[in-house]
Amino acid sequence: MFFKTAYDFVAIGELAVDAFIRLEDNGIRIEGAGTGATLCLPFATKIPYASVNEIAGVANAGNAAVSASRLGLKSALVANIGADENGNKCLSSLKKDGVDPKFIRAHKNQTTNYHYILWFDKDRTILQKHTQFPYNFPQIGDPKWIYLTSLGESSLEFHTQIGDFLEKNKDVKMAFQPGIFQIKFGTDVLKKIYERTDIFCCNVEEAQVILKEESHDVKVLSQKISKLGPKIVLITDGIDGAYAYESASPENFWYMPVYPHVPFERTGAGDAFFSTVVSYLAMGRTLQEALLRGPINSMSVVQKIGAQEGLLSAEKIEEYLKNAPADYTPRKI
Repeated sequence: MFFKTAYDFVAIGELAVDAFIRLEDNGIRIEGAGTGATLCLPFATKIPYASVNEIAGVANAGNAAVSASRLGLKSALVANIGADENGNKCLSSLKKDGVDPKFIRAHKNQTTNYHYILWFDKDRTILQKHTQFPYNFPQIGDPKWIYLTSLGESSLEFHTQIGDFLEKNKDVKMAFQPGIFQIKFGTDVLKKIYERTDIFCCNVEEAQVILKEESHDVKVLSQKISKLGPKIVLITDGIDGAYAYESASPENFWYMPVYPHVPFERTGAGDAFFSTVVSYLAMGRTLQEALLRGPINSMSVVQKIGAQEGLLSAEKIEEYLKNAPADYTPRKI
């Protein structure tokens, strides 16, 4: 039976526990630069590590749901976990942050996703394994927004179910932040998802893979993604800031600089930026107003370990905004 809800934001994706293993020098080095860089460790030996921090209820969807909840939205999450201790940790963490867990399914004899994160200097390399859960789309009512993000390799049919829901519920808006397997599925296979997307979110490197495009020109990448269907395209470029392209008004190509900061650990920066922009759109703010606030949450997240500890309330974001530099503003380029 279909029912009405008052959800502002329903994230759809995976849940996990992250174990942050902080590495010290001890013969470890980085070779190369950029996306082609390699983390090198001594082989067949014992390597001391500095610390380990275990953080539950994370991954893209969990991070987005928590972000929305802390900003004051009524938030829920569609995800799968194992009926195990780590699954219980995820549920407990989400409940503390006010995320409704009613659409999270716990599966017997399955294990909750568990990621090992090798943290070296300010960046990280993630060792991940997705449990092959059975995916079924629950009755989520009529939320203002759904936020579709990373799902496992066996989730292709699940995307058809999501597409069917969106076809029947045309007033529901959708944000799409694709993960590894959604990118591998390709734009033809997920054609209906792209066509139904209100705001699309990725970084420059992901955009290049999605489009099979060598160009680093963000405007070119944005325009090509918009032709797949998304009304707004958000692309981040690390410390060089972020860009937003509105397909309905091609002259509206916005650049948004980062909020000044020195990062401590970069996990979750993109999730924080994207989910914050979408959350403010769900509040009825303009794209420019949302762009002003996204980098603030991202800045705060990278001051802490993991993707959630630094997520801010709306009130705290406004405090940072009042103290922003004069040139911290979205501008057309």
